[in-house]
Amino acid sequence: MSWERVYQLVTRIPRGRVATYGQLARALRLSGGARAVGYAMAACPGGRGIPWHRVVGANGCLLIAEPHAALQRRLLESEGVPLEAGKVSLERFGWSPARPPAARTRRRPAKRR
Repeated sequence: MSWERVYQLVTRIPRGRVATYGQLARALRLSGGARAVGYAMAACPGGRGIPWHRVVGANGCLLIAEPHAALQRRLLESEGVPLEAGKVSLERFGWSPARPPAARTRRRPAKRR
């Protein structure tokens, strides 16, 4: 499965903001839900500028294991997103993705009766 749609949406998260795995899954209508976005983030290719660090758990927690969690924490703090008690304030720093446009399909003209 290609995670390109997930990566495209993640690149839209503005600097200094975060989105949750579930928000991204709902916006993309992924059948696997937040877990599918988690798999995509785990497979995130390096060198493409995808801001993987801006994706957090539903309650603002960092869900990845060390040492990557320390890197995520540093990257978020460098963008002005502080972590208090290990969590990001979603109320203050959350970003809500608008549903991306559906793939365009060619419609056939309606038949006349």
